[in-house]
Formats: sequence, structure tokens, C-alpha cells
Amino acid sequence: MKALVYHGPDQKSWEDVPDPEILKPTDAIVEIDTTTICGTDLHILKGDVPAVTDGRILGHEGVGTVVDVGSAVSRAKEGDRLLLSCISSCGSCSFCQQGLYSHCLADEGASGIGWIFGHLINGTQAEKVRVPFADNSTYRIPEGVSDEAALMLSDILPTGFEIGVRNGRVKPGDIVAVVGAGPVGLAAVMTAGLYGASRIIAIDLDDNRLEQAKVFGATDSVNNSSGDGWIDEVKDMTDGLGVDVAVEAVGIPQTFAACLKIIRPGASVANVGVHGKAVELPLQDLWIMDITMTTGLVSTSTTPMLLKLVAQHKLSAEKFVTHHFALDEMLDAYDTFGRAAETKALKVAIQRRRT
Repeated sequence: MKALVYHGPDQKSWEDVPDPEILKPTDAIVEIDTTTICGTDLHILKGDVPAVTDGRILGHEGVGTVVDVGSAVSRAKEGDRLLLSCISSCGSCSFCQQGLYSHCLADEGASGIGWIFGHLINGTQAEKVRVPFADNSTYRIPEGVSDEAALMLSDILPTGFEIGVRNGRVKPGDIVAVVGAGPVGLAAVMTAGLYGASRIIAIDLDDNRLEQAKVFGATDSVNNSSGDGWIDEVKDMTDGLGVDVAVEAVGIPQTFAACLKIIRPGASVANVGVHGKAVELPLQDLWIMDITMTTGLVSTSTTPMLLKLVAQHKLSAEKFVTHHFALDEMLDAYDTFGRAAETKALKVAIQRRRT
């Protein structure tokens, strides 16, 4: 089969590789119908994730059709159309029983790590993929839900909701600011309304992303590309007090600091972005403000709920897809996604048969 293979920093190729095989009774083999590229894949290609080694097939998001199952698989059946979660979980270890699937202790790649696709085992940017724990890490897609919509539930929608909205303790009437209007930030924007946020402010350097944010549910947008005037702009929207919840959705020190500048006493700061560098934490100022700060790695425990909302057209997840490619156009898809500021790409849909 063909697959996108990592060969070290800045080295990738679309090449022939062996078909996946069932290795454990809980495995399934899934033919990929639609996959996509994540910002994490770009970090891998920069060499930022040393656990990813030469020869690894990348990708951790996918929709596909079951073509074979192991002897212990009971729920997934040949011919089923499934959503593949970015987090693989055995369902029986102590962390899985707590709903912390991201820290599954099963021995698949490394104990205590649920993100294994395209990281510790071969991933979904291929014609077929081996899916461990198929009964607990896949979801049957309801009739009427498109591949593109379902695909957004592999990673970005549960990430924005669980780590941004839920961890941020958004409640009815809150004013929420989302710093960073990339795909995960927009997922937080889209799902903040589920908990009754009265105002959702998108903050970004890119006017195009800010316009997109309004399509995803932002009530207001603020460009913070120059000076500190944007802080007053946000404060003016909150009676001068600051926001109730600030969601950091980029992963750099500047955006973390931006969140701390716009919060009111008693606020929450929910860190969603993946940080590669230390940030300054001014506890000498924050403790007296009664600030709650949270971090987290998505567990995808909310995926069934979000899938129901997508099926009932309460969430228009397909809006994230801006570009379409065929599987054999994988390298073109990477080029488009890697130049998102120029191409205005949010998420790309890479399909077995391009539509």
C-alpha cells in the first residue's frame, strides 16, 4: 500500500510500504476513506517529537471501513464505517476507568500514552491502518454524517471542548476569550456555546482567521498584532473587568501571557496549546486574583456526545474543511496545510477517492 512516511526532520515521502496485519486479538484493519493533517504532524516533521522515528507512518485522525478484525473484537465488524479516535485506549486499566484515556496503561507503544497513531505506531495517512483496541477506540458513524464532519471528531473538536471549554469551567453567561483562531481554537469557539457562554471573543493576529471565527460562533473578534491597545478593546467588552475564561490555543509564551492580561478576578485560564518552551508564571500577581489554571491532553471521552450533536446538526463540524485532496495528493496537501497563512487552510480532507 501507499503511505506518508517520516524519514527524519524535514524528510517525508509518499511511498510503498507493507500492508498492516492484525498483531493482537483486539486489533482491526481499517481501509482509510478520509484522513487529514494536524499541526502536530508539522511539529514532528520539524523534529520536535523525538519519539517519532525514521520509517513511521504519520497521521492520527481518520474515517474508514473495517476490512478485518481480530478474534477478540466484538463491536466493530467488517464493512462498518468508523471514526478513528486520535487516542487509543484499552478501556480496562485504571486510567481508562477514570476516563483518562490519554494515559492508557496498555502496552501499545508505551505504557501511559494514549496518543500512539503516527507517534509510537503507524498512523492514518495511509491506504490502510492497524487499529489497536478497536472496540474501545472507534465509533460507528451515524447515517447522514459526512466523512468530513466525522473526521473533525478524531481530534480537534474534543480537544477544544474538553481542554478549553470543559477544563476552563465555562458556565452560562460567561464571557470567554479564545487566544488563537487556528483549528483547535475554533473548536473551542464552536463548543463554548454548549455551556451557555454569553460572549465569545476570538483573538488572533490574522484577520482571515478572525473572520472565520465569526462563522464558528464568535460574537466578537480582536486583532492583537500590534501594541497593547487590543487589551483595552477586550476590557471594554467586559465592563472593564476582564473575561471569565481565557483559552490559550497556540502554545507559545506570548499567547499564554496574553491570556493573563485579560482575565478578571476569579477567572479561569485553560491552556490547550502544546508548549515547547517555558512560560513565565507570575504567581505573585495571580494568587490574590483567585485565578484557576488548567492544562490537559485530550482523552476524547466526550466524542460520543459530540458525535450525537453533529448527527443532529447542532454542530457543523464540516465547516473546518477548506481544501480537498486525494490520497495520492498527500504531498500537495502537506504543502497547502503547511502554508496555511497563504492558502487560508483550516483543515484538509484527504480522501481515498477525491470528491
